[in-house]
Formats: sequence, structure tokens, C-alpha cells
Amino acid sequence: MSSNTGRHSAIQAITTYKPDVAPLNFADTRPTDIFGCNVFNDRVMRERLPKEVYRSLHKTIAFGERMDPSIADTVAAVMKDWAIEKGATHFTHIFYPLTGQTAEKHDSFLMPDGSGGVIAEFSGSMLIRGEPDASSFPSGGLRSTFEARGYTAWDVTSPAYIMENPNGTFLCIPTMFLSWTGVALDKKTPLLRSNQAVNREAQRLLALFGVHTDLPVLSYAGLEQEYFLIDHNFNFARPDIQIAGRSLFGARPAKGQEFSDQYFGVIPQRVLSCMMEVERELYKLGVPVRTRHNEAAPSQYEIAPLYEPSNLAVDHNHIIMSTLRNVAKRYGLKCLLHEKPFSGVNGSGKHVNYSLGNSELGSLFDPGETPHANAKFLVFCAAMIRAVHKFGGLLRATVASASNDHRLGAHEAPPAIMSIFLGDQLTEVFEAFRAGRAEDAANGRKGRIMNVGVDTLPPLPTDPGDRNRTSPVA
Repeated sequence: MSSNTGRHSAIQAITTYKPDVAPLNFADTRPTDIFGCNVFNDRVMRERLPKEVYRSLHKTIAFGERMDPSIADTVAAVMKDWAIEKGATHFTHIFYPLTGQTAEKHDSFLMPDGSGGVIAEFSGSMLIRGEPDASSFPSGGLRSTFEARGYTAWDVTSPAYIMENPNGTFLCIPTMFLSWTGVALDKKTPLLRSNQAVNREAQRLLALFGVHTDLPVLSYAGLEQEYFLIDHNFNFARPDIQIAGRSLFGARPAKGQEFSDQYFGVIPQRVLSCMMEVERELYKLGVPVRTRHNEAAPSQYEIAPLYEPSNLAVDHNHIIMSTLRNVAKRYGLKCLLHEKPFSGVNGSGKHVNYSLGNSELGSLFDPGETPHANAKFLVFCAAMIRAVHKFGGLLRATVASASNDHRLGAHEAPPAIMSIFLGDQLTEVFEAFRAGRAEDAANGRKGRIMNVGVDTLPPLPTDPGDRNRTSPVA
């Protein structure tokens, strides 16, 4: 079949498409009722665990204290009973090898009882540690491929959850992935280690201001996920998209994005139906998705959750990606998450909104109404500027990949250039301090009220500086 004939067949199939998915009933089951229903969260633990066990586990999760291993069997037994009530027959340690995706190995709760029957079993040791084969995963040259033993270690700070399947459910336990010698084979372990280092140095810095907090200083992240949805008939006609996740040949479309008429336009009905089901599945898993809209490129869209502790935000982002892929299939769509699936149009970015702080301090990167007088903010902001200047190469390496380096030009920030954009107000404040004119910092520009010229509108306050989307660190 010629490519032209294949395209015509795909178009004909698309024009005759009829949804094969029953509409969701939002009236009988409200999102507020199902949010987090499949998560072994703090509320579930507080209700089900013995008080002393809950207090001990809560100290580990909230305050970063070392976990008491003696409580593991009790936690595992309660977690198992909760999962079985949800219909689970298996459990898996979810881990994050250097593949850009999650990995899992399922084990059954059922064990032979020696009398021809079975019993459900899940011990503390099974919860705390798993042992998948590690030899076939990429390791960045950190170990030889014949060194096969790898361990998954329970990440207590990221709650376990239930994943639903048409034929059942299973318990997912977020874990770190380590070699037999303790070498990190994933990206979660370095993140957790970095969080400890950030907390230690932030507490040291806060002490200079006489600020004390009992809670650890956390890094927070909000990951905006862009993605493409194309009809599966087009996908099946393109082996390059099926195999590589991006187009390797082809021509520019007759209609491009000259007028950006896709951007923030009305969401197509079929796509919106898919989005709504994605959000419903994510609500069950406690993912606080908030925003959905058309992105700039044809067939490109975005979903964005609220910010969370960075470790949980990254875990939720993996759940978002897998949910997008799975639900799209039910609507005859293919979800593309490749950074640059099509030549000549912007790619699927993953913009990360980042901050430091905790529930006692708020955000340490919040300048407030008078940033020139907010010494704590200025010091943390200066530390961030210094870090990007001093370790720009390392920061660049964390986002460098063959696929991500395609994301250049148009609506995108060039990933090869590390820079910070502070905005006019903060730039003037720092320049005044640098020149030894601290008194001038207080006289910098402030937010203004926009005059729209329409009397019926209320006053519209504006920020003192614009944003710069071509700066990797804004």
C-alpha cells in the first residue's frame, strides 16, 4: 500500500469514527468524593494503623526521621488488607530506572498454605525491600552488566496506591532502585539525597536569620506536561512514529501554526472527553491536576497539577504520563510524549515550577510585596543565581538527551543555554545592592494598576516585571 493510499484510508477511518466509550457519570460520583480513594494516604493510615505505629510512621514522613523497622510488619499487614479490600491480588515495587519510564514486577499476595489452599501474605520485609534483576537496565556506566543483583527500597515519603485494570487491581509501592553495593541506579535516589542536602544547608542559612522550623525544608515542584494526541490510524500508518515516538520523514503541513489558532482554542470534543477521563483516573490516585488546555502546535495539549513536594510531584508525573497513554487508546488516539515528535513545530515540554520551603515558612522564593526589604528571600535568591552560574554545566547535563536537544527555537527555551531571568524589579534590586546603593533598592519599580479603558472593569494589578519564556530558569 502506497503512503498516499494509506493516508486516504486513515482519513476515511477518522471521518467515520464513533466513540466506543460509555460517557462518565459526573453527577452520581463527584470528583471530591473519589479524590485519593485509591491512595494509602495519611487519612487511611491514621484510621487503620495502631496509634503508636501511625505516630512513628508520621514522624518519618513529616519530619524526615529514620523509620523504625519494628513497625514494618504492622504497616504491611494493614496495607495488604486495604489493598485486598480494593480488589488487589498482586503488589509491585514501582521503580524508576534510567529509561525515562517506570518499571515494575508483580508478585501475588497468595501463598500456598500446605493443605491445598492459599493464604494472603505480605510481610514487612516484602514491603521494605524487593529484588528485581538489575543487569538489563542502563546504568550510565556505573556497573558491569553481569552484576545482576538490584534492590528496590520502599520510599515511605511517597504513598502506595492502587492501579485499576479492567480485570482487577494491584498495589503499587514507590521505591528507590539500588545496586548490591548501594549505587543509585535510578533518579529517585539522587533526588532524595539532594533533598536531604538542601534541607541541611537551608536550615543552616535560616539559623543566621534566627529562624527555626521543626519541619524539614523541602523542594517543591509543579510539572506541566505537554503532549500530542493523534488518531491511531495515522499512527499505524507511520512506522517511524510507532518505533521512535517521532516523525523521521515527511513534509510540513499545509496549515502550520502561523496564527497560533490552536493555542488556548476550544478543545475538540473527542480530545476533551479523553482529558476528562484522564483527570478522573488521576483524581482517584490523588494527583491534584488543575489545568487543561490546547497548546501551541496542532494536536498539542497540556495538563498541569498543583505544586507538591518534588519527590511526590515526579512520581505523580510518571503516573500522568502512563495514564495519558492508556486512556488515549480507549478514544482511538495515540499519545506522544516525545520532546520533539514533529519537525518544525514546538515539542512536548515539561516545564518545572520550583521552590523551597515548608508549611511553616511558606515559599523561600516568594519575594513578597517588598523584596528589597526581604533579606531572607534575597539571600536564597542569590544562592540560586550563584548555583546556576557555578554549576550550569551540571544543570545542563540533567536535561541533556538526544531527544530533548531537538527542542530549539519557536516557542521553546534553548536547553543548551543556562540563564536566569529575574524580571525588571528584582534586577534593579540586585543591581542596587551590587553597587553598594542599598537605599536605592527600596525605590525600585513596583506593581502598577493597568488602565484598560473600560469603566465596568475593576482595577487590574500587574506584576512589576514581565516573564521570559526563553530563560531555562525564570
